Amino acid sequence: MGQSRESKNKALVLEAFDTLFNKRDYAAAERFWSSNYIQHSAHIEPGREGLFNLIKGSPASLKYEPGVIVAEDDFVIVHGRFSGTGRPRNWIAADVVRIADGVLAEHWDVLQDEAAQAESKSGRPMFGDRFAD
Repeated sequence: MGQSRESKNKALVLEAFDTLFNKRDYAAAERFWSSNYIQHSAHIEPGREGLFNLIKGSPASLKYEPGVIVAEDDFVIVHGRFSGTGRPRNWIAADVVRIADGVLAEHWDVLQDEAAQAESKSGRPMFGDRFAD
């Protein structure tokens, strides 16, 4: 029995994010992102090149950690953490990606600064099972 479309899409997004954000292998990343990639994020220039240029301009310390991932039809949502961004706080992200023809075709995100334990009214971390160092 083969993998479901949703399972394949989740694996695709995780590999794409790791290739671009952690490995910074731009040539390999081109095979994951559509040449007609549509970017809805307010802080990223249009298209695949806008995203790639953002990462090229980010500190070498940038790291992406995926957390919960869900998929339905051609959409994948990943709850993750961006650290080493050069900003005072890590970013917790919910990235929504639309897959078309086996590549990432469209993207939306919701970003939030990660709260420290002393700031968390719930007493729980925003990502994973422990607070960031």
